[in-house]
Amino acid sequence: MTGLVVAVRYLTIVPLPGTAPGRADALGRAAPWFPVIGLGIGVVLVVTARVTELLFPSLLAGLLTVTVWKLLTGGLHLDGLADCLDGLAGRDAEHRLAIMRDSRIGSFGAIGLILLLLLEIAAVAELTPGVRGRALLIVPVIARATPPLLVRLFPAARSEGLGAAFGAAVSGLAAPIALAIALVVALVALRALGVLVLAVAVASALVLTRFFAVRVSGITGDVLGAAIEVSELAGLLTVSAWTHLGR
Repeated sequence: MTGLVVAVRYLTIVPLPGTAPGRADALGRAAPWFPVIGLGIGVVLVVTARVTELLFPSLLAGLLTVTVWKLLTGGLHLDGLADCLDGLAGRDAEHRLAIMRDSRIGSFGAIGLILLLLLEIAAVAELTPGVRGRALLIVPVIARATPPLLVRLFPAARSEGLGAAFGAAVSGLAAPIALAIALVVALVALRALGVLVLAVAVASALVLTRFFAVRVSGITGDVLGAAIEVSELAGLLTVSAWTHLGR
């Protein structure tokens, strides 16, 4: 259960008693628990969506739901996405990594965050209530199953740092376990559509990670955070397209 506690402390703002482990390798060993944390986030989002859709119009309900979503995770993955986008302005891999380490946000990062949040709010708001809850349940699960896979497929861009230590500590079984959990949740919640959402979300994470891995000669913790955000958006858009085409 230590891995579960480590994952909760890192992936959410939920306060737990005790001292958080300072070693990044502890987080790597906790990787199989990531989709379980995603399931917990999904449950909170389902409850939030049910309450807000009773009290407010669909657009405001979607905005409040996404707000709770990002606050619950502390904006951790949004920060990674912004850093990655800002890094695109670099001249070469070393310069891009230096930009990504800078805590300040640039124009690329700001524009990217605005567009991603607007797309997520619109997607959540436009889904029918029945489908909305199931989509919000599975998307965080699938997205958090991707980091163990990505660190096994792509090398670390730096020999030091959280991303490198995390990747070195992830076991060979972490990715299959995480993806199996995501598949079960997706099948139970959305059946065939859940499998499609899983495939599209994981493929999106792979494409994005490959894109940045080429430009910074590997991956970092920021790239993993960006992959989670993009896979969540891809999952929501897949559900939205499916329901729209099925009308």
